[in-house]
Amino acid sequence: MQIYLFWGEDDFAMAQAVTSLRQTVLDPNWASFNYDKIIADSAGAVVEGLDRALTPPFGTGSRFVWLANTTVTQQCSPELLAQFERTLPVIPPTTVLLLTSVKKPDSRLKSTKLISQSAQVREFSPIPPWNDKELAQRVRQVAGEMNVKLTATAIELLAQSIGSDTRQLYSELEKLLLFAGNRSQPLNPEEVAALVHCHAQNTFQLADAIREGNTSAALDLLAGLTGRSEPGLRIVAGLTGKFRTWLWVKAMIQAGDRDDKIAQALDLGNPKRVYYFRQEVKNASLEKLQKSLPLLLDLEASLKRGREENSTLQTKVIELSSLFR
Repeated sequence: MQIYLFWGEDDFAMAQAVTSLRQTVLDPNWASFNYDKIIADSAGAVVEGLDRALTPPFGTGSRFVWLANTTVTQQCSPELLAQFERTLPVIPPTTVLLLTSVKKPDSRLKSTKLISQSAQVREFSPIPPWNDKELAQRVRQVAGEMNVKLTATAIELLAQSIGSDTRQLYSELEKLLLFAGNRSQPLNPEEVAALVHCHAQNTFQLADAIREGNTSAALDLLAGLTGRSEPGLRIVAGLTGKFRTWLWVKAMIQAGDRDDKIAQALDLGNPKRVYYFRQEVKNASLEKLQKSLPLLLDLEASLKRGREENSTLQTKVIELSSLFR
């Protein structure tokens, strides 16, 4: 019996892991007979998946049953829990059962505890953009898997440029792999910078320029992003996340909260990161940070309603940076 529970919001990384697992356990000649993907957003679908998990595979290889988008680790009826209790112990060793969910499992639920006892649990959450060490480690890991040789500084540059966008990381590494060809020397930062589309770093630089009230620098950074066809809604998402974090930090600082409590509220693995947030919001008032979020919400709504993207972004960036002067 092999049971896996994958959860998290990084859908691309999760999809990669699911594909790798499926290819490992299925005989390609019998895959169409032994692979079942079930959208398990109802009790009936979950029961159907558990029933299929009890079925021996046809031919060679294992049976792979995937319960996608399941909610059993967030809510589970007594009847469905009883079905899990009956089924999990008797799933044959020739079956691989995978459950996936975007939401974090509720560790208080009996169903979560039961599944976790038998399953290998893997989290696929985006790495926080400030966590340079983990971002670099992700680049190093994926580059190794794809056999892309990079110098240490090139790895750091790629991590800073892409941030936590796993999909783009794979895309950029495929580009670098083609560029490298059969060369044995690792790619250097200059070669990476010439080929990689850098959006995360510049979005954060744009947020910094706005917070500093530097309209000219903010418009230049915005022009760089839009000139590389960066989607407006992605720019807004990056700005909103940054300003929301700053607001939260500033509010907790003024409330007298300690760094460890702020780190816990922001789900920071390293409380020392709070020091950098403190420096960033040192000269920004709580009132101005509060006013920034409705402006960003209005910008998002305008873009979704089909307003002309460049002029709308420029107008709102000027308004936001003027707010912080």
